[in-house]
Amino acid sequence: MSGSARGAALAAAAIALGAVASGCHGHRASFSDRQPNQNVLLITIDTLRADALSSYGGPARTPNLDALAARGVRFDFAHAHAVLTRPSHASILTGQYPYEHGARDHSGYRIKPGTPTLASWLKQQGFGTGAFVGGVPLERSFGLDGGFDVYDDHFARPGGSTDFSLAERPAADVVSAALAWIGGQKGRWFAWVHVFDPHAPYTPPPPFDTEYADHPYYGEVAYVDKALGPLFDRSAHASRPTFIAVTADHGEGLGDHGELTHGLFAYESTLRVPLILAQVGGGTDGTGSVSHFPARHVDLVPTLLDAVGAAEPPGLQGRSLLASSTLPPDRDVSSYFEAMSAMLNRGWAPLSGVVAGRDKYIDLPIPELYDLAADPGERTNLADRRTDRLRVLEARLRDFHAAPPGERFSEAPDVAARLQSLGYTSGSAPRRAKYTENEDPKNLVELDQWIQQGIDAWQHGHRDEALRIYERTIERRPSMPLGYRNLALLQWQNGQAAAAIQTLERGFHAGAVEPGMATHLGSYLAEAGRPADAIALLEPITSQAPADPDALNALGTAYARAGRMDRADAAFHRALGANPANAQSLENIGTLEMARGDLPGAQRALEQALAVDPRSARAHNGLGVIAMRTGKRDEAFANWKRAVEIAPNDFDSLYNLAIELDAAGRHDEARPYLERFSREAPPAQYGADIAKVKRMLGR
Repeated sequence: MSGSARGAALAAAAIALGAVASGCHGHRASFSDRQPNQNVLLITIDTLRADALSSYGGPARTPNLDALAARGVRFDFAHAHAVLTRPSHASILTGQYPYEHGARDHSGYRIKPGTPTLASWLKQQGFGTGAFVGGVPLERSFGLDGGFDVYDDHFARPGGSTDFSLAERPAADVVSAALAWIGGQKGRWFAWVHVFDPHAPYTPPPPFDTEYADHPYYGEVAYVDKALGPLFDRSAHASRPTFIAVTADHGEGLGDHGELTHGLFAYESTLRVPLILAQVGGGTDGTGSVSHFPARHVDLVPTLLDAVGAAEPPGLQGRSLLASSTLPPDRDVSSYFEAMSAMLNRGWAPLSGVVAGRDKYIDLPIPELYDLAADPGERTNLADRRTDRLRVLEARLRDFHAAPPGERFSEAPDVAARLQSLGYTSGSAPRRAKYTENEDPKNLVELDQWIQQGIDAWQHGHRDEALRIYERTIERRPSMPLGYRNLALLQWQNGQAAAAIQTLERGFHAGAVEPGMATHLGSYLAEAGRPADAIALLEPITSQAPADPDALNALGTAYARAGRMDRADAAFHRALGANPANAQSLENIGTLEMARGDLPGAQRALEQALAVDPRSARAHNGLGVIAMRTGKRDEAFANWKRAVEIAPNDFDSLYNLAIELDAAGRHDEARPYLERFSREAPPAQYGADIAKVKRMLGR
């Protein structure tokens, strides 16, 4: 062994169910949809536009979902109540609007404690309950796990050149975990399967990457359809019937109205969702239909409970969509929706609205009114022309009595005082008593585009351009925390540690703060050789219960950097106690044990991390170091190669692999890794190592 290996860094199938229904109208389906003995399968596909599926006339090839629609009811006018993953899923699972369940945004909000869910109601009916989620916005710590016997949220932390990608796992892995659990159930079961793949960035696997090279978003949708095939196939051939509901949490802008992704506006591209209800297996043989009824996410809980003959809980605003239900005229159905992220994170105007019949009202400083029957693309704002209808919908929106979002989870007074003593201000974007047209997101959409363009530029290797975009964003809107957070992340990934810290401090001093920024700053301070400053910042944040696992991991790293190993160990184990499936905590515990010289203990922790997250590059790197230290050279090389394959920009693993291959006399095999390290590693972090590698290459 050369003695230079680096330890892991402490850190933070198609089924033929029938022909696709066409030209079939109305609501009623031909299957017997209420059966107490049937299973329940809820599938939510993240970021899925209704018009992406081929059964909805879209360009993605989706034979499995089309075949399911041919067995049940496809709703062509269904709507979400929020345009973000967590608030929308909270409505799906609780039957409540966002202002009722409390999850108003991804950061700083959770479901109100004690809120019952579909899982808790079905558990009372004797169902086994399992959840299998594909993306970090639905991590159990945010309160969606109520009532589930199993809540499987094991997904990979992002690797590679940027942390803009959210932690997720492929749809096929989610389906595999769900099928394993379903196969072990003896009685009735309820499974919620969430797949995340259509969310940006759009990177469909082969062969969908080449088939949809010009439109990778639709390639992700087609891949998800294939991945769901085994789940549908098993249900279709089971002796007990399964009632299946498939929907999306929200859609995707794809440039409509200037919105590239989602979360800013609530136009139909992001608010309208697919909804398919079907009954399969157990000898059922339905004939598909298309319903034009204005379905809503709050209708799903009553529908799924009704499907198994369970009583609807009191106080819900939704209604069962089963064929046997009596539904009101479309014009009497109202659906509340909101998009609060821009207000909470950027200080822009809050957005709320109502869909009533086929009319849609969006409450903003510049109000919007659309006739969706005549203008489904929302091109003609009728607010100035149909003032009578505008007043009616304004009243309908007021009838919901939707309170604005409360304050985010705030620090205790002593924590806030401590932050102020360190020169930082905690909080969110300031609220205004009245928002003007200057805060209307329609007039600020260019900033939203810059945010996405900066990410795209970075991911395509245009680092200087990305940094300029975010500097421009901060200059244009110095009160917007997102600009500081993203710029700091780019600077950190670029090896500019001091600049990243300075950028976050600029955000704090400007009052442009969002939840998690203190954790990011503490993590950067620890990694940049300022552990005492990191500890001073992070200790008060983690003194509250429950503490954020990310903050605990950052604090543990700071303690370790300061040589306070026992405190580091305690912090990492607290994080693990808060979430036993937190691979990062296990990686950090393994790295800490390695530093203490306990190689068997380190190996146990890192192997546990891989069991939770098979794509943990840090765990593979640490196991490679242990293998090399114990004379298992080929095993070390295999681990490092796997780490580099998973995370191409894991430069510690790349360095270890290159140096040790060369030290073993395998010069030709080492050379491509040496060249890649010298070419791609950030000089600010790896300057001395790059110089060493270049000398080796020049031999």
